[in-house]
Amino acid sequence: MREMTDNVDRSKRRLLIAATTAAGGVAAAGAGAPFVLSLMPSERAKAAGAPVEVDIGAIEPGTMINVEWQGKPVWILRRTQEMLDLLAKHDDELADPTSEVPQQPDYCNNSTRSIKPEVLVVLGVCTHLGCSPTFRPEVAPADLGANWAGGWFCPCHGSRFDLAARVFKGVPAPTNLIIPPHKYLSDTRLLIGDDSKGDA
Repeated sequence: MREMTDNVDRSKRRLLIAATTAAGGVAAAGAGAPFVLSLMPSERAKAAGAPVEVDIGAIEPGTMINVEWQGKPVWILRRTQEMLDLLAKHDDELADPTSEVPQQPDYCNNSTRSIKPEVLVVLGVCTHLGCSPTFRPEVAPADLGANWAGGWFCPCHGSRFDLAARVFKGVPAPTNLIIPPHKYLSDTRLLIGDDSKGDA
């Protein structure tokens, strides 16, 4: 009789242990899931870092549009031939005229810092303290001097950049403006934030 009781008790014990373990596991997983999910980026955060597709077909020569990528301004400037011609005339005034500092993808390491010479894509954030410089395309305005051939001027601290977003010597900004990764999806469609090969 005692042997039979021992057998019954052991079976019940094993059953209770298994049930308790299973319930504990489910409870732990349920309690831990919100914590694990909280560590993953939200859909909004993922969208904020996603590439941005832009129609550049309507940008008139000599004008610029401003789009946002990763919460930062990206300028897209359609340069005229006159603007491009001016780029080569002030190299001796620039801190890094040949873009030795890697502030651009390799495919933009050229005299215009762009894939297509007429279209400049650049992050609109000063490399000094993160201000957003002002677009000043006019040549020789009174406040910027007779040597000004168009570009961006940061009124906060006085940094100057030409129309290829290259920084001038003797200003607070240490480097040229950053060229973000980008690629053309067509003649008029640009994808900013993705330069991978294969689908374009």
